[in-house]
Amino acid sequence: MQTTGNTILITGGGTGIGKALAHRFHDLGNTVIIAGRRMEVLQTAIGGRPNMHALTLDQDDPASIAAFAEKLVTEFPDFNVLINSAGIMRMEMGIDKARDLSDAETSVTSNLLGPIRLTNALIEHLSAQSNAVIVNVTSGLAFVPLVIAPTYSAIKAAIHSYTISLRAVLKGKVEVIELVPPAVQTDLTPGQKTNERFMPLDAFADQVMALFQHKPTPAEILVEGVDFMRNAEAEGHFDATLAAINPFLK
Repeated sequence: MQTTGNTILITGGGTGIGKALAHRFHDLGNTVIIAGRRMEVLQTAIGGRPNMHALTLDQDDPASIAAFAEKLVTEFPDFNVLINSAGIMRMEMGIDKARDLSDAETSVTSNLLGPIRLTNALIEHLSAQSNAVIVNVTSGLAFVPLVIAPTYSAIKAAIHSYTISLRAVLKGKVEVIELVPPAVQTDLTPGQKTNERFMPLDAFADQVMALFQHKPTPAEILVEGVDFMRNAEAEGHFDATLAAINPFLK
């Protein structure tokens, strides 16, 4: 992936990992469009930076996605990089009994169908661009689940698999990269931003951008602290890793 001279769309770019990536890519000389539900949050994230733009997007709504895609390619015809970063994380207790599945269903709509629908809406445009790239943000939990976030973990595993399929089908037309964060200090869940066991957001973004500079760009962007989850099954320590990140199972 070339790291400058792009026109990049980052969903969820108003907060957390998406915002950090937006600032880093903007600093490298890219035009960056951030998307999310709340324009005021997006504008705060932009903070007056030139060549950084905001578009509203409701990733739960197929009609919103279709209208957004049309507006994006009309206003930014040079758009060539899609970073699917938006997402929510809901904790789900009591999966050993019948329960209200509204959190699980909302997560599937937003975190799985959302990026699939958006990618689908933009794929023909991207396939016609030079240096086109799709980056899907998954999680270490795609490889070893957090059992109190079972749907979130399963969705990230599904996006990992979907990314592999995209990479195979789009070979030679669109570069497809998976970004696999560990637990990072963001506002994704209550208390996460101040959890000292989690990776500071700036340190995470610094490592990510250094890995994007590698030639060729790795198919999977793996920062420190996520390798043990990504490779747990292959290296024969899956059960130990599952127990380590789910200590309450003991």
